[in-house]
Amino acid sequence: MTAWARIVLARPKTVLVVAVLFALACGLFATGLASKVSAAGYTDPGSESSAVDDWVKQAVGPQNPDVVAIYTAPEGQTLADIGPQVQAAVAKVDPKLLDRPVETYWNSPRSQYLRSADGREAVAVVFAAGDENHRIAVYPQIADALRMPGLQTKMTGYSALAQAISDQSRHDLIVAESISIPLTALVLVLVFGGIVAASLPVIVGTLAVIGALGAVGIIAQFTEVSVFAMNVVSLLGLGLAIDYGLFIVGRFREELVQGRSTEAAVTRALDTAGRTVLFSAVLLMCAFAGTFVFPQAVLRSLGFGAIAAVGLAALLSVTALPAALALLGPRISKWSWRADAFERSEERAHRFWGRVVTAVMRRPGAVAIAVGALLLVLAAPLTGVRLGDIDHTALPAGNETRTAVEELSARFPAANSGATVLVRESDGSAPTPAAISTALRELGAVQGVKQALHLETRDSVAVIHTVLVAPDRSPAAQETVHRLRDLRLDGLALQIGGESAATADSVTAVLSNLPLMITVMVLATLLMLGLAFRSVVLPVKAVLMAFLSLAATFGILTWIFDKGHLAGILGVSVGPVSASMMVLIIAVVFGLSTDYEVFLLSRMVEAHEAGADTEEAVRTGTVQTARVITAAAALLVLITGAFTLSPLTPMRFLGLGMVIALIIDATLVRMLLVPALVKLMGPANWWTPPRSRVKPLPHSRIDAEVVQPQDSRSG
Repeated sequence: MTAWARIVLARPKTVLVVAVLFALACGLFATGLASKVSAAGYTDPGSESSAVDDWVKQAVGPQNPDVVAIYTAPEGQTLADIGPQVQAAVAKVDPKLLDRPVETYWNSPRSQYLRSADGREAVAVVFAAGDENHRIAVYPQIADALRMPGLQTKMTGYSALAQAISDQSRHDLIVAESISIPLTALVLVLVFGGIVAASLPVIVGTLAVIGALGAVGIIAQFTEVSVFAMNVVSLLGLGLAIDYGLFIVGRFREELVQGRSTEAAVTRALDTAGRTVLFSAVLLMCAFAGTFVFPQAVLRSLGFGAIAAVGLAALLSVTALPAALALLGPRISKWSWRADAFERSEERAHRFWGRVVTAVMRRPGAVAIAVGALLLVLAAPLTGVRLGDIDHTALPAGNETRTAVEELSARFPAANSGATVLVRESDGSAPTPAAISTALRELGAVQGVKQALHLETRDSVAVIHTVLVAPDRSPAAQETVHRLRDLRLDGLALQIGGESAATADSVTAVLSNLPLMITVMVLATLLMLGLAFRSVVLPVKAVLMAFLSLAATFGILTWIFDKGHLAGILGVSVGPVSASMMVLIIAVVFGLSTDYEVFLLSRMVEAHEAGADTEEAVRTGTVQTARVITAAAALLVLITGAFTLSPLTPMRFLGLGMVIALIIDATLVRMLLVPALVKLMGPANWWTPPRSRVKPLPHSRIDAEVVQPQDSRSG
């Protein structure tokens, strides 16, 4: 980093221009990104349900409707009266968009299943052509054609639901950014005491988001990328760039206060904070690489977006930011409300956190037990957590699409996807009529099944459609799928497909691959932290602290979203915790937790290698980083907290989860529990096996006059 600092100082304008142009050039690939990302990708392509649905689609045609239009006859009219209008609407649908002709109450041999019991409503069922993403993409065209002026029409079906969630997600992203960016800029002004210093991290964050969206656009050219990747880029690109900027600009201003020249301050900021930023970014990217073990495209997309955001944030923070600092120099304090605003706020923070760490050092055992017990109590509800996935309850109560899903399930259950059952003899031969009758009787008797219908027998396989009582993809429908799979019929083999089965398989895939994801994250963290701190104990403690933060966070989320406490006040739907959102929060919180641990421990290690004992190293490291870590967490709370304004339950889950995790980690864990444990472990913190002991890495060559443990404002 010292060599890189010389390059930046020799050509600051060139470095700044190249870095900005690079981010903007990447951003060009974000043009039209909304049309390139996918609203699909929630299913496991290697699951039983996917195999069943693929076979059924090829053999007898698709059974999972993409769009279902519910038509209501106006007062004084009958379904027969509105039939010509509906048929005219159906005729407007482009046949190229369809897998087969639109089936309606007015043209179907099973018309009795496509009308309501009161005779006021009837449905049209649409099966679109193409893959899942294409079927969702053409939904607006199909919906526009099916709607008739003066005729009440409600749209539901898989594509309608996916499109509604996708549209709301894009809208929420704009709202979140429009709220979080001004608030973040205001807090940065308060933290730095001036507009110029505060504006730099925001500018870098904006460039990071632009560049990362472009990187996602490039990735989308080669593989399926979910629309949620855009939310992750906005969340992490802006948040981490601001955090990294906070660390680097803060260190730069500390060096200026110590009387160093601009050149020396830039060099020191890059050699310490800059090096830690790069190390932190690599650690975070390793954590997010764990999402690549999942078969669902939506989860892999979270990794794509996160890695792109983290990489751009770190790259711009060690290129554009130090170049701007080199050009500004002491003018970084320009437009401050008072000349010593930064220095005074630093002194106040050092006094406050000095008192806190002194109290912790006085009774480290009591603090560790109290904080640990509190976190375990918060984690307690996690023992009864239920996992599910995104369904119609992701939309707010009263939403037209959500209401249509519930109405379809209650009044037209046969028009739902239900569950498709393939029945074979155990030896692979075609089932006999008697065996099919037995299967129909037993399947129809399963709790949660309204009716079982034999569609046809093709290629030695009987295809049975089971009408489910609960809406597709709902927790109740998934439970019914599990009961169907638990059913054992002598001499017969059953395979289950359909949307609810696909959702159940997706949750199973998350649970089965989650240990592998966690293993990847833990091994990468242990290896990287071991290399950085040349310690065995500190990396293990960091991992345990990260999991303690996660457990407490998910305990609170389970208490709210799964158990229903405060759900009415927060306006969220009660139900199983979304497995896909859980994966995202695990990756983000684990990464950020170890991220803050790196910044905290790096200062402790600096002080220890400069000659301080364990207690003084803890005191110096905590006091020097407490203000920056808590400010960084507060800024991320503002950025992620804006997602709690979304009416989508998964977005509120994400936003609230991040807020809770950041507050717990930056205060209880980082500022209280970690210092207490480091003090209690004493010399064991710095122990390494004899054969692995090496000379200190270059970043630990700290100038004696910069790091003095007794100076609370030292570098």
